Amino acid sequence: MVTIPMWYKDETEFKSLNGYDVDGTWYPRVTKILEIKSKPALERFFKEMESYAAADEVKNKSAAEGSLMHETIQSMLTGESKPIPAQVEPGVIAFQKFNEQKKIEFHPEFVERRIWSPRHRYAGTLDALAWVDGKFGVLDIKTSTGFYPEYNLQTAAYVTALQEFEVKRALSLPRDIETRWILRIDQHRVCARCNATLREKGGRAKIRSANGRAAAPNMCPDERHEWGQQEGDVELKEFPLVYKDMKAFVAAKILWEWEYDYWLRKIGYTK
Repeated sequence: MVTIPMWYKDETEFKSLNGYDVDGTWYPRVTKILEIKSKPALERFFKEMESYAAADEVKNKSAAEGSLMHETIQSMLTGESKPIPAQVEPGVIAFQKFNEQKKIEFHPEFVERRIWSPRHRYAGTLDALAWVDGKFGVLDIKTSTGFYPEYNLQTAAYVTALQEFEVKRALSLPRDIETRWILRIDQHRVCARCNATLREKGGRAKIRSANGRAAAPNMCPDERHEWGQQEGDVELKEFPLVYKDMKAFVAAKILWEWEYDYWLRKIGYTK
């Protein structure tokens, strides 16, 4: 007996929500494939909330705020002159100051660019291709508190696709992809009394001690914190080794294909 996942209305909805058409061929999206991977940090977040509905509301608001930061940074990378929304101004200004020193060179034609892998059969959307310290590679922007393993799988998939001859030729890459970076941009406040940090996102306030823990002996009681102005938080990390991450991504894709076998057969992706 075949179990039919009924949360998609039809094949058209499944395809539109889970992938992209590239030159007449449908490919599943990298980010959708990676939803199959467990995310312990997200699971902890749901456990900390009083209800699923409250957690879902915060998650959706956080995603919207992250998208605003993401879109604002990307508009800068493509040379657009737009007002910076006050909601994300501290993070954007921190990035501008950071890049004055780092001098990352972005290629506007490869910002928010669709890429695909004919060999492994997946597609995705690049945040950017960039030159950093003399190397050319994939740069992915995140608006999170840290670096999570699924980021490595996502960027490994992008790097591998861009190393395929057919894709390099179709996109007219200026040179071979050498590496990848994750650029993390966030915002926080600092307590003048105990140096604890406050992160306000999605309507939720999260306080951490100066050493990153939820509680510490030298932290002020909640009502006695003296919070400063919002500050931007910018961090860039390079992840040059791709092989193991790509193996893990391919494994995740196999599991995702197993989970959605019914719909993938319906659309002719698998036989």
